[in-house]
Amino acid sequence: MKTAKLIIGIVSIVLTFLILFQSCAVSIGEALENEGGGTGGAGIFVAILMLIAGIVAIAARNSKGGGIFCLVLYGLAGIIGITSKGIFKDLAIWGGLCLIFAVFFLVSTIMHDKLKTVKATKLDETKGEAL
Repeated sequence: MKTAKLIIGIVSIVLTFLILFQSCAVSIGEALENEGGGTGGAGIFVAILMLIAGIVAIAARNSKGGGIFCLVLYGLAGIIGITSKGIFKDLAIWGGLCLIFAVFFLVSTIMHDKLKTVKATKLDETKGEAL
């Protein structure tokens, strides 16, 4: 699980720059078309949430609290991304990806204590064999 959290964190940080670029382009397009939509701003907000969650996923990949924090941020970014309507259609894709990451962190948080128990049991068994 620690390796997967590291990979998700790195992917999130890399995708942040792509989403920021797309959001800025969409904001300019909305301004030129006088559309008045806010999907560019929503995209920037989603990108910032993904950046924060990615950094926390890398830094706190061993803790349960870090997983819960990432779960909340990815869930919030996913909901904002999917519910935003406008000319930025890719934002629904990024929102769906954030929800997938949120589900992963939910499973990881639930299994965190179970994995610790299994590791402790295996460690006790190996100590017993050495004696």
